[in-house]
Amino acid sequence: MIADRTTLQERLDRATAGLETPVAVVDLAAFDDNADQLAARSQGKPLRVASKSVRCRTLLERVLARPGWRGVMAYTVPEAIWLVRSGLTDDVLVAYPSADRTALRELTTDPKLAAAITIMVDHPSHLDLVDQVTPPGDRPAVRLCLDLDSSWRPAGPLHLGVRRSPVHSAGQAASLARRLVARPGFALVAMMSYEAQIAGLGDLPPGQALRGRAIRLMQSRSFPEILRRRADAVAAVREHADLEFVNAGGTGSVAASGADPVVTEVTAGSGLYGPTLFDAYTAWRPTPAAFFALSVVRRPAPRIATVLGGGWIASGPAETSRQPTPYLPAGLKFKPDEGPGEVQTPLVGAVADTLRPGDRVWFRHAKAGELCEHVNELQLIDGESATPAPTYRGEGHAFLG
Repeated sequence: MIADRTTLQERLDRATAGLETPVAVVDLAAFDDNADQLAARSQGKPLRVASKSVRCRTLLERVLARPGWRGVMAYTVPEAIWLVRSGLTDDVLVAYPSADRTALRELTTDPKLAAAITIMVDHPSHLDLVDQVTPPGDRPAVRLCLDLDSSWRPAGPLHLGVRRSPVHSAGQAASLARRLVARPGFALVAMMSYEAQIAGLGDLPPGQALRGRAIRLMQSRSFPEILRRRADAVAAVREHADLEFVNAGGTGSVAASGADPVVTEVTAGSGLYGPTLFDAYTAWRPTPAAFFALSVVRRPAPRIATVLGGGWIASGPAETSRQPTPYLPAGLKFKPDEGPGEVQTPLVGAVADTLRPGDRVWFRHAKAGELCEHVNELQLIDGESATPAPTYRGEGHAFLG
């Protein structure tokens, strides 16, 4: 493994030798292999790419051109509109409800956008917002996706999973579906259920054997429950609407979600970049494809090398797992009492004695697309050459920034 890392470091250093740091890269060979591995695991179901995990139009186009990939899961309506208008896709599912009146007005006054974009709802009030922006008689039908809560509630108030939709049971899904289809100016065309406690939770957390066993036990009991409940909910909703697709899953559950007979498509995105959070999964681990480099600027003491910048922290609980990881050269760690800093980051380890100002340290981010919020472009590495590709931010878009 160390030899492989050394080879990778030499290749990344040569490909980006003429560029200043910070520099973020995506290794195209690893990216393509991850895309193919995900497609092979999806049980023949098409994969919808989660754009928030990529945030680079060039790479979205690349993965959508590969077999097994179809459509985009966006995270905001303005992003969805931009992707359709740019010609990237004519099939976008927005994963979260929107209260962006300006974007909803643009969506509801353009038949092309209305036909290409499906918005997420879990309550009739989401429809009220749309009606306030553009009355139903003055617009094309707005495509809706009903969000089914996939968390596990084994007993009483115990809730395992993320807090998303209030629609948990088949009865609640049917009740909402009845209200949605009764509203003029809307078309209920899809359902979604994201089993975050499986797809988004690694079952082999480093140094936490007991927690890992508890997670695996929870997942083994939670997944059969969501299979039964999702099947009941889909059947109940189909009594009221002709669903075009049923979406589920994420990188961490592609195979399992794809095997569900009621699911027609699976979402994936983070597995294309292979961030560090996915090192804690036993089902499948992507090849690391995305990295960023910072320059050594100080040698304050033996066994310490300080790089400029470094505090590229991922969203989620404020814990060590959300920190970036020094990756190349192997053997570096954060100084425990300082950690990754906004302006400087001391790194400790015997290998630090081999580093001098101007040398590079390569890091992996804890999450996937959030890396792109720190840079205006990614360098796409093909062999030992680098080609720049703008990130969303580099194209002037910070949709949740």
